[in-house]
Amino acid sequence: MAFSFLPTMIVDSVTDLTPEFLTNRGIKLLMLDFDNTIVPYTTDIPTQKMEQWLRNMQNSQVKICVVSNSKNDRVKIFCNQYGIDCITHAKKPFPKGIRECLSKYHLSPEKCALAGDQIYTDTMGARGCGVQAILVNAIHNHNIWLKLRHVAELPFIFIARNRRILK
Repeated sequence: MAFSFLPTMIVDSVTDLTPEFLTNRGIKLLMLDFDNTIVPYTTDIPTQKMEQWLRNMQNSQVKICVVSNSKNDRVKIFCNQYGIDCITHAKKPFPKGIRECLSKYHLSPEKCALAGDQIYTDTMGARGCGVQAILVNAIHNHNIWLKLRHVAELPFIFIARNRRILK
């Protein structure tokens, strides 16, 4: 598949992705990064807006599955609490977790998207597997490493914003 640092689309928050928006783009499965996409690294408690979005997605035709690099049980506990499928130890940007998810749902990559806050893991992993890559703003870059990573991603975000229809 294609190697690319450029997301297919960019949105402010994962909550901007409505079932209608995704369905209109042929997406039947939305894979979600966990940390800084659904909740900040520093908590397991979603905002009320995020909780409502999760319920709306679960009541739609678009399936959702968390695909996280985390090895921490907090991802599994959260997903179990909210009734969401999850794959941990995904090893993004490598294809392991994304391919596992595609296989689980028996869908071709063209009908799937992965939403996450990091270009070097989420976007690269999605694009490498032929899955649409949706870059979302990180919920909270709470330490210097996350802030520096974001600065390193800015050139790719700038290029993507100028080359694609992003909303």
